[in-house]
Amino acid sequence: MQDSFIHKGKRKQLLAKLRQKGISDEQVLEAMDQVPRHLFMDSGFLDHAYSDKAFPIAADQTISQPFTVAKQTELLRCAAGQKILEIGTGSGYQSAVLVALGVQLYTIERQNELFKKSSLLLKKMGFSPKKLIFGDGYKGYPEQAPYDGIIVTAGAPFVPMPLLAQLNIGGRLVIPLGEKDQIMTVFERVSEKKFDKSTHGPCKFVPLLADKN
Repeated sequence: MQDSFIHKGKRKQLLAKLRQKGISDEQVLEAMDQVPRHLFMDSGFLDHAYSDKAFPIAADQTISQPFTVAKQTELLRCAAGQKILEIGTGSGYQSAVLVALGVQLYTIERQNELFKKSSLLLKKMGFSPKKLIFGDGYKGYPEQAPYDGIIVTAGAPFVPMPLLAQLNIGGRLVIPLGEKDQIMTVFERVSEKKFDKSTHGPCKFVPLLADKN
């Protein structure tokens, strides 16, 4: 599992592009600099690992565009030591970025193939989450609630109420909302019953699936 000087140089070039596109949180950029994206990709796409594009992975899913990973992570406003829930482990790339930020990460994946592959890869690379769960992301993970932040890495047609319920006061839910095309949306819990909502532009994700394999 090689991470060469060439790979590291390409990561620096990618980070420069992300800055140009408006990513300004240096801690997020530093975390992305630590994570070798090429190791999360299928061999046919390795030459393009540091282009700012999404690529297909197993189980008809995708590894998100680096800008999208950076933007969602920035919107989460997480800090080292906070408890974060990720819905949709996928390739494990976003998970690794969050672990690199020093959060206590709980991450859920409903595709068995991806669950097994990501579990092994994250452990091998030293980016192990606190817990990787095989299950239905719509239900969240109440066993460890409340969370300081929840990030959803698939498009949801509606806001799953269990996710809002599992947020700490002051916590943020970052979720792409919509059917075919989505709007990146943030819900911040300001009190027991009140949430502030903000939108952050169009995005495109694979759909969030409810039923476990």
